[in-house]
Amino acid sequence: MTVGELLFWANKRKWSNRKIADLYTRLKSTVIVPYDLALCETYGSLKAKLQESGRVVADNDLWIAACSIRHSIPLVSNNRAHFEGIPDLVLVSEAPRIAEIRSQAEFRELKGWEPDKT
Repeated sequence: MTVGELLFWANKRKWSNRKIADLYTRLKSTVIVPYDLALCETYGSLKAKLQESGRVVADNDLWIAACSIRHSIPLVSNNRAHFEGIPDLVLVSEAPRIAEIRSQAEFRELKGWEPDKT
């Protein structure tokens, strides 16, 4: 799924042949996780759990998360909002926690917070 998304972006952004060749060179140094029945079962279970809780995750992102869970591999992504809260997913991300940022902003609004001017 991830490789497909990378190739989509390459096509969408009309990458040069050299840049696409560089992508393929980089892909040769990675492990592309194969799909199997256990991965499909993980995906189906996750989608059902998320639907019960009212959370919607795009199918592509859910397949990526299912791969990580099925193979016990932490998912490294700077797209925290798409993956946070998926059951059993170990997410590694440097991206800011949007919910924390929003809650701090709300706290400041409620308390009439103003920055220290000293």
